[in-house]
This record gives sequence, C-alpha cells and structure tokens, in this order.
Amino acid sequence: MNRNRKRMNLEMFEDDTNIIDRTGADALIPEERAREIIQGVVTQSAVLSQGRKLANMSSKTYRMPVLDMLPLAYFVNGDSGQKKTTKMAWDKKMITAEEIAVIVPIPEAVLDDSDYDIWGEVRPRIVEAFGKVIDGAVLFGVNKPDSWRAAVVPTATTAGSVVTLGDDLYDSIMGEDGVIAKVEESGFFVTGHMADITMRSKLRGLKDTTGQPIFKSDLQGGTSYSLDGSSMTFPNNGAFDKTQALMISGDFSQLVYAFRQDITFTLFTEGIVQNTDGSIAYNLMQQDMVALRAVMRLGWEIPNPINSVQSDMAKRCPFSILKTASGE
Repeated sequence: MNRNRKRMNLEMFEDDTNIIDRTGADALIPEERAREIIQGVVTQSAVLSQGRKLANMSSKTYRMPVLDMLPLAYFVNGDSGQKKTTKMAWDKKMITAEEIAVIVPIPEAVLDDSDYDIWGEVRPRIVEAFGKVIDGAVLFGVNKPDSWRAAVVPTATTAGSVVTLGDDLYDSIMGEDGVIAKVEESGFFVTGHMADITMRSKLRGLKDTTGQPIFKSDLQGGTSYSLDGSSMTFPNNGAFDKTQALMISGDFSQLVYAFRQDITFTLFTEGIVQNTDGSIAYNLMQQDMVALRAVMRLGWEIPNPINSVQSDMAKRCPFSILKTASGE
C-alpha cells in the first residue's frame, strides 16, 4: 500500500472549541467512493431524506430570498373608479454551512490485510454517525452550531404548534385540533411524518368502530404506515428524542438544506490523537496505526414564507409536534 508520510497532531473533540487542521494530507479514497457515502448519509438521515436539497453552496453562507409580503387586489368602484397599486416584499434568510467530522484510528496491520474488507466495516459506521448528528441537531438542537437556527421541535413549540397526546390517539393526529390541523392552520399541507419507533405499536393498536385495525398488514406481512395519505418514517439511528416529541408532522419541502462540501477523507500515518483533557489516546507511529478523518459541511433553514392563511410569522410554522404530557 503506497502512502506518503505526513506529520500532524490530531485532536479528538467533544465540543465546538477545538479545530481540526486539514492541511498536509493525502486523500484515502477516490471521489466516486466519497459521493457514494454522501448518498448513504442522505439515506441514513431522516432529515436529509425527507427535506428538500438545494444546489451545493459555493461559499460558507447562502442568502435565500423568502416572500415576506403578499400583493393585494381591489374592486374598482364603477366605470371611472381608480385602480389602486400594491407591492410585494422579500426577506432574506441565511444558510450557514458548518463542519461535521469524525476520526477513525485503524491499525496498519488491518489495512495491509488484503483479505479484510476495511471499508465494509468503516463505511456504515461513518454513515450512521453523520446521519445521527445531523438529525439530532436539525430536529432537536442537540449540539447544534451557534450559527444554525433553532431546531424544528423548538421552532414548532415557540409557534404553539404542539399537541399533547390525549386518550384518543387518532383524534390527536387527525382531529380538528390534531397535529395535521396545526400545520394547515399555518397555511401549509403536511407532506410527511417522522415518529419515534414506539409510535409503531401505538398505531398498530388503533381500531375502527368495528374493532378492525386501522393499519392493516400488507402482502408481505408487514404493516404499512401512512397518515392522511402522507408517508411516515421511523428514524432508528438513535437521534429521535421521544421526550421532546413522539412525532413531527409537516411540510418537509420547507426544510431545505445544502452541502458546502461533500464528504472528504484524509489518511494520517504519523502524529498523535489526543483526548480533550490532553492525554494521548493513540500515538500513530508507536502503535503502527493510521487515522482516517472524514469531513463534510452543510447548512439548513426553514423558509416559512408568508401565505394567505397565516400572515403572522410568530404563529406560522410548517411543522407541528405530538408529545406526551409527561415527556416520557
């Protein structure tokens, strides 16, 4: 295996105060594999799979115009009445790309073993890790960068777009004061739902007036889940926090994201990997190891444009949440 030797100190980080230097290293894999993993992250992440992807960003920030004022029309009074004028206005929202990274130390002996499919082991773990951190930050604000906007659940909570689960699950979702109605009151139509995996058993237990299950098994023996014609997803990457929301419903075309940098991989063959307390976790040269670093950059936003149903931005939200009274 032909590798150029580089020297560099790497730091493992748990907060946003540390910086990873990206200079002086060689790419480990070809671009085709990097793009393959980007597609895997999109598939693994509930946010990226249901949200709307914008064109790749050409800089760290992207200014997105959002409709902020609607035009008005008027009746003309009689044949000689004067016609009035109107105007439209746009606000701007900023998408800021932030970095997600992970370091994977690997023994050189493993890499040199031609019978060992190292990518078959490492790639799914990287995909899972990136998908989890994206979903946690966008949906619940977990470890989100300071430059990112409030997450989906806090945004819906601030707008009052919250339904507490009552005795009737069906009514809490589909009724006049249910989560779907909350989105419609803001002038949006629900296009999808994300729910904690425990919602599956709650939905399977729903029965109609004749005692028949509302969610019936499909031809393959599994249960097909959809609400009011919109599909449901149950993220299983560990990012969904049922203490904050059992289910998130909304117009997911209003959750937009853009990549500033696809996943890049860099292989370091010398140097140390430090813990946050300064202690050395790995000495690559002494322990005959290499350290693979994966980095990507992306940003997101909720445009939430004005519409004719709800003009008050403070009350307008394209998402609503279902939560339990106890938060458990």
